[in-house]
Amino acid sequence: MKKILLLSSITALLTTGCAMRPTQAFVYSDAIAPAQATNVSASASKTGQSDECTNILGLIATGDCSIASAKRNSGISSVATVDWKGTNILGIYMTGRTVITGK
Repeated sequence: MKKILLLSSITALLTTGCAMRPTQAFVYSDAIAPAQATNVSASASKTGQSDECTNILGLIATGDCSIASAKRNSGISSVATVDWKGTNILGIYMTGRTVITGK
């Protein structure tokens, strides 16, 4: 019974990667991935980033990596694109920011 519990726990930890973005890897990743585009003109003149979010072991998550945080930090009022910039080390320590462009 202990072996089944251990095996199912390991399987659960390893398969959580199914919900990751395509640019994330289990061992190490440091990438930017697209998240969204809007109808705002492609001639976006400003770029901004949100505050950083941190996740430790999938148990503790802190920070504000929202679009509103990125808008507040950059002075952008009309968002054209939204990207996600993240780093992941073995699924133990992850950080991320939302990166926006707009006017």
